[in-house]
Amino acid sequence: MTTVTALKPRKTKLLAVPPEAVEPRKPKVLIFGPPGVGKTWASLDFPSVYYIDTEGGADLAHYRDKLRAAGGMYFGPDQGSLDFDTVISQIEALATEQHHYKTVVIDSITKLFNAAITDEQQRLGDKDAFGASKKGPVRQMARLVRWLNRADMNALIIAHQKDAWGKDDKGNREVVGVTFDAYEKLEYDLHFVLRISKLGNGANSKRFAHIGKSRLTGFPEGEKFDWSYADFAARYGKDVIERETVPVVLASADEVAEVNRLLEIVKLPDGMVEKWLTKASVESFEEMSSDTISACITFLKGKITS
Repeated sequence: MTTVTALKPRKTKLLAVPPEAVEPRKPKVLIFGPPGVGKTWASLDFPSVYYIDTEGGADLAHYRDKLRAAGGMYFGPDQGSLDFDTVISQIEALATEQHHYKTVVIDSITKLFNAAITDEQQRLGDKDAFGASKKGPVRQMARLVRWLNRADMNALIIAHQKDAWGKDDKGNREVVGVTFDAYEKLEYDLHFVLRISKLGNGANSKRFAHIGKSRLTGFPEGEKFDWSYADFAARYGKDVIERETVPVVLASADEVAEVNRLLEIVKLPDGMVEKWLTKASVESFEEMSSDTISACITFLKGKITS
């Protein structure tokens, strides 16, 4: 008679979860188009907008009235909307504090990014060579996008439109289309890009959202739809867009102190801590979520035990 021995389940380092357990994320969208096509006006129809106005143009009465009626809040140049670090701190606060806002709009990212470059050019003076004045603003943009992606909020990033240049068959430069005026890699860090256009004038005008680079099947590249909150929500999922926000619970001072204490005891391979930070999309343990840093602490304690 043959005896069958049951195999014990192996321990695994795999951390993936079933697809149905992944919560749908709120949209993070880059929007661009020429002036007057309704980029700003339609964005104020999104639920509970925290409006970051770098242009200083949405302080007009009809914009204020629409924002007030929707339960939104205004953050303009007088509040610090043209200071990159201040804007980043606002997004961090929106990501980590309890509040009723569901949508953050930055209008425009063009003005914020270009103002930061101009400030750097003035600071560097004759030392501004080989794109040095862009390095700081690009790092700030990366921090901004990291916090936008961490925040449980709809994010609409509005940009100006500019000509896109290419080369003809003879190698001569020519205009080949239009694109957004901001950090050129921004489109890779968000869910998708929309170019807004308008057909006609007055009451009979129509506004369209043309889908550019996209990672979502509901927004296939090359398609267009009516530019309105109702049509956007129908495509993306109104229940996702309008659900209540859940703040990120940051690591406590005690948790940060504990992980640093354990790192003085446990010798980890070179670069492992940097990999932890990169995987968590943070620059320091202070920016980690409580859940993530708890996992790090558990791992380090396990190393000590073994």
